Amino acid sequence: MCMWEVFVVRTNIVIDDLMMDEAMKISKAKTKKEMIRFALEEYIANHKKKNLMELKGKVTFNENYDYKAMREGK
Repeated sequence: MCMWEVFVVRTNIVIDDLMMDEAMKISKAKTKKEMIRFALEEYIANHKKKNLMELKGKVTFNENYDYKAMREGK
């Protein structure tokens, strides 16, 4: 059995109303809480992605690689 504890932190912050309104229109969020949650999730996801530029010069490609054969299981 796995037990998780979730801690909710309440805080008061000042957010630019025009920015919040625009973000809510773009995202279709119905509440400010929903918008903030969406923004935090997107921020976290974007920063977890590997910066592809960091891979420049570190990846070598096999010129004989046949992705079609791999899809067919050959």
